[in-house]
Amino acid sequence: MAQREVPGDPSLERLRQERDLYRTLLELGAHDSIEQLIETALGLVTSMVHARKGYLELFDDRSANPEPLRWEVAQGCSDAEVAEIRDVVSHGIIAEAVASGEPVVTASAVLDQRFRDRRSVQQNQIEAVLCVPIGNGSESVTGVVYLQDRTARGPFSEDEVALTQMFARHLAVFADRLLVKRRLRDEQDATLPYRKVLRLPNFVGHSAATADTLAQVSLVAPVDVCVLLTGASGTGKTQLARILHENSRRAGQPFVELNCAAIPETLLESELFGAMAGAHSTATRRIDGKLDAAEHGTLFLDEVGELTLATQAKLLQFLQSRQYYPLGSNKPRTADVRLIAATNMDLALAVQEKRFREDLRYRLQVMPLRVPSLAERSSDIPELMEFFAARACQAHGFGRLKFAPSALQAALNAEWPGNVRQLEHAVEAAVIRSGGRGSTVIEREHLFPGEGRASAEPRAQTFQQATRQFQERLLLDTLRETGWNVKQAAERLDIARSHVYSLIRSFGLTRCD
Repeated sequence: MAQREVPGDPSLERLRQERDLYRTLLELGAHDSIEQLIETALGLVTSMVHARKGYLELFDDRSANPEPLRWEVAQGCSDAEVAEIRDVVSHGIIAEAVASGEPVVTASAVLDQRFRDRRSVQQNQIEAVLCVPIGNGSESVTGVVYLQDRTARGPFSEDEVALTQMFARHLAVFADRLLVKRRLRDEQDATLPYRKVLRLPNFVGHSAATADTLAQVSLVAPVDVCVLLTGASGTGKTQLARILHENSRRAGQPFVELNCAAIPETLLESELFGAMAGAHSTATRRIDGKLDAAEHGTLFLDEVGELTLATQAKLLQFLQSRQYYPLGSNKPRTADVRLIAATNMDLALAVQEKRFREDLRYRLQVMPLRVPSLAERSSDIPELMEFFAARACQAHGFGRLKFAPSALQAALNAEWPGNVRQLEHAVEAAVIRSGGRGSTVIEREHLFPGEGRASAEPRAQTFQQATRQFQERLLLDTLRETGWNVKQAAERLDIARSHVYSLIRSFGLTRCD
């Protein structure tokens, strides 16, 4: 005879909770980034035990970075509350519990002698608290789950505590897998030495070409000389100019940008050097130029090849003497400014055609720095796409969207003549198409809507696609022949080991034998 379900039966409720837990764990195991993992995990555990507020932190003190890496996410908390929770987790009784690997539970923090003296506890009248270390015992703690205030009255139950502990143990397994992957990536990351010494806000990329660029930046940034950035349009020369400024002795001073192609020729000189009242029809009062605005800082002249010959002569005079004349003035002014220029023009050809002064060219390129195209750093494409998608989701109010593998592969195979700028715009459009239709995944058709799901006739391969296909096959064959010994494979292919690792990541190769 089948057993009848009794409403409110605690054993049946525990079975349902455990069933929901294992369904939850299946969802967590699918994540391939630490940020996505902890965000999903916190949402699931707070819902599972009916907590109003939650905080989850992971840390890794075994990475190749000089400082321990930390990831954190909060739910239902203000910034001030997050700071208080972080302080509670880092110090006192909870810190000791995390060190011992044992949970901390209290029915009412305002009455508990361990917590009641804390100002935030009394101020916020904190009641139920549950804090569980993530890991298996005190020797392998990699984080902590902090839950506060239940949606119903009363403390966290014994079942909820046990469930959270079980959840934290399983979460530790997924977290450790991703932490190990990140450590391996960091060990293979040729950019890591430069990331340790350079300030690189919002800089994305770990390819060998990116590492070469950062090596040049680390050499050029501290030296107060002119820098000429060259490379195709859309490669990120403006961002690199900002990085040079932020890592120079002028960091903290103004960074002023002037796009020489965006200003009419008649106003460009005034925009750069300033003008006295009446110097031209629009100068109804004295106008300060970009040189004046950049005093003690950096002036970035983008598209410098578009300057008129007359403006080039005045810029050359400034670079030689540090003096310039505003329009309509016969009194020189001085400026303490570092100049960074950028162009996608062949200045040598422009000199031959008498469109650019040769002496100015030599002055500008004291330290030339070429910015690689996206084709040269194609292994950075997936990381760039994730970064642009996250930023677009935040800007347009969508939840986190993931890329389908087919979308990532299509992006890797595509040609991007507009480089990083084109990729960024394509990803933002894909986010809008996907998120606007309520999807949680960015598919290939969102990224390349003109292609459709299928084509009646297969398209001929581009040169770039055929090259990548050949590289993938050659690398995979070599790895198999060497038993996946990366050092031997690199020697056979006559490339650096770091390049082999980058190609493995780029092609998504895995060892199946």
